[in-house]
Amino acid sequence: MAFEGLSDKLAAVFKKLRGRGILSEADVKEAMREVRLALLEADVSYKVVKDFVDKVTVRAVGADVLSSLTPAQQVIKIVNEELVELMGSENSRIEFPNRPPCIIMMVGLQGSGKTTHAAKLAKYFKDQGKRPLLAACDVYRPAAINQLQVVGEKAGVKVFEMGQINPVVIAREAVKHATEHGNDVVILDTAGRLHIDEELMDELKNIKAETNPHEIILVVDAMTGQDAVNAAKAFDEALGITGVLMSKLDSDTRGGAALSVLAVTGKPVKFVGTGEKLDDLELFHPKRMASRILGMGDVLTLIERAESSIDESEIQKLTNKLADNQGFDLTDLLDQMKQIKKMGSIKQLASMLPGVGDKIRDVDIDDNQINRIEALITSMTPEERARPEIINPSRKKRIAAGSGNSVSDVNRLLKQFEQMQKMFKQFGVTGKNGKGKKNRLRIPGRFM
Repeated sequence: MAFEGLSDKLAAVFKKLRGRGILSEADVKEAMREVRLALLEADVSYKVVKDFVDKVTVRAVGADVLSSLTPAQQVIKIVNEELVELMGSENSRIEFPNRPPCIIMMVGLQGSGKTTHAAKLAKYFKDQGKRPLLAACDVYRPAAINQLQVVGEKAGVKVFEMGQINPVVIAREAVKHATEHGNDVVILDTAGRLHIDEELMDELKNIKAETNPHEIILVVDAMTGQDAVNAAKAFDEALGITGVLMSKLDSDTRGGAALSVLAVTGKPVKFVGTGEKLDDLELFHPKRMASRILGMGDVLTLIERAESSIDESEIQKLTNKLADNQGFDLTDLLDQMKQIKKMGSIKQLASMLPGVGDKIRDVDIDDNQINRIEALITSMTPEERARPEIINPSRKKRIAAGSGNSVSDVNRLLKQFEQMQKMFKQFGVTGKNGKGKKNRLRIPGRFM
């Protein structure tokens, strides 16, 4: 995950500060030198680092901090506030016009993930009740139109294309089509290049002049570090971008670009790509990102993922089943596993919990374990899932062979499932009480 290296180094700095109790000005300045080094190693722009550290130092050596009963906590608070300020104190959203459609022009270099993220953005708006239209304006890259059609179909969004003609004409006709057919969002997937050149910029300027887009979103690859910031600066100078969509923020990247873009270009990061699935797109929240970097977790994003990924009807069905004393079986467990997988990797989810992120970075969390459990359960018969107590040694061998696992894996699953059933009984799922009335299901929050 992005920022892991930076988070580890900042955690070490703050741990050292906490261990000193009362801080002197020299202690603060020594800590700030380490913070400066950590930010530079995370590929944050040198000028941005210098300005950031200077601001924090001025505030941290003030009398209010050094004379505080918890000076280390005060320093961390200042770092957190300055990180938020660095990335943008406000959440930047797409500004929709009073008269639709809202025209969003997607720009960027080849390989940044522009086409895929155009479809992600379209799905994001579709899930909000909008009627987006994708327009295939990249007529140069081989199979670019076909790629947009494929991802557009997966997103459930119509793709407007006119073949390999003038992209300016395609963009104009796409907006006209949207107006006539009630599409309230038009996303123009424009051409990219391996590097910025005059021909590319002229074409993009012509599309901008023809369609007058409300938003020009630059897609940059977080893994390219300061090259992403340089690209943002060049595109902004030529087109006047309104924001940045940072792709691959889930990768093993240093994350410095996310901390530098606003300071260098004055334009905010609006969205971040957090995975390969079309649902892996999030609004960029500076406060939440600062909390993640400082190991404070990100509970709000975790809750939002749960709300968007978990099927409420499935939860209600399970709740009703348990309330009617029908029991929790392996089919229910399989359904719950599938719900959790929609939210992301276990390590990614755990890192959003306060105080947990820094403790699990060196822990090898195998997300394939969920896949193995799914394989084991799907290798069982419906009767075995409903009544696991009937699974004898011969059945275990068959289940193990059918799922590509070992008998010990089957035994481990059955033992863990038995413990889960005991846990549910402790929650009060006991059927009818002595007076003939059903006990209420008392489950603290959602299962798992």
